[in-house]
Amino acid sequence: MDYRDSVFIAVAENLSFSKAAEELHISQPAVTRHIKELESKYNIGLFERKGNKIYLTRAGKTVYNSLKKVEQLYRDLSFEIGQLNNTVSGEFIIGASSTISQYVIPRVIASFHKRYPKIRIHLVNGNSLEMEQLLLENKLDVALVENESSLAGIRYKSFLDDELIVVTGAKSVYAKRKNISVEDFTKFPIVLREHGSGTLEIIKRTLEKQNIDFNGLNTVVHLGSTESIKNFLQDFDGIAVISEKAATIELYLNSLIKLNVAGISIPRKFRIALRQGYESKQVELFENFLLQYDF
Repeated sequence: MDYRDSVFIAVAENLSFSKAAEELHISQPAVTRHIKELESKYNIGLFERKGNKIYLTRAGKTVYNSLKKVEQLYRDLSFEIGQLNNTVSGEFIIGASSTISQYVIPRVIASFHKRYPKIRIHLVNGNSLEMEQLLLENKLDVALVENESSLAGIRYKSFLDDELIVVTGAKSVYAKRKNISVEDFTKFPIVLREHGSGTLEIIKRTLEKQNIDFNGLNTVVHLGSTESIKNFLQDFDGIAVISEKAATIELYLNSLIKLNVAGISIPRKFRIALRQGYESKQVELFENFLLQYDF
């Protein structure tokens, strides 16, 4: 790619000339010059300034989407040449929801790296909705999500089963209760994940199917990660709903206690999310590796 194209992508993804300069290890005036040259080439403005912030213009968005496709074609070219030389190489960006990024995918990435050491992987994490949005904005090559809903422009494929379970801390007043009723579940103080979380979405949908009012839960607080919820439970007389895979160690050590709720189970699937249409060779290789991985 022309270097100006790479500079433009950096500015577009950071929406900042200074951050792009820092990322590319060049001066800010150099970034400005490259962008002006590109705008002169296309004879149209690619960025507009509103106050202290810059935004892509309509033309800028078109250029960005096209250049990301070109960038991917170059990656594919390197990958295919690597295959001919028996030295598979390249890079791609994975976005993973919080639970998957912390408890599921690190071992997979380590195993993939061991097999394909010249392919570089960058991992971004957040909640499922954030990862889907970044995927649609061409800022990720693939997303791994834990929600149930689907967005237009994205195709999904399940790769692992999971279950959400009700837990309480070992010091909680509820710790000696192995089984609780639905009424208990709705009345006990509960801590849940933040809005936009795939976990929260699955809980809502499951309760709706059971004719249980989600808004009627005795929700004390919403927290932004499973780790923060597990820590919160250590000194909290209440319950939480988290991934069973995220609580494996704590359940084994009895620092968290699983509570069975009569008549309620919350199964879910972890899914691969890809933009409709083009898929890179590196991502296809990783997708097949993930689908065959022995969890």
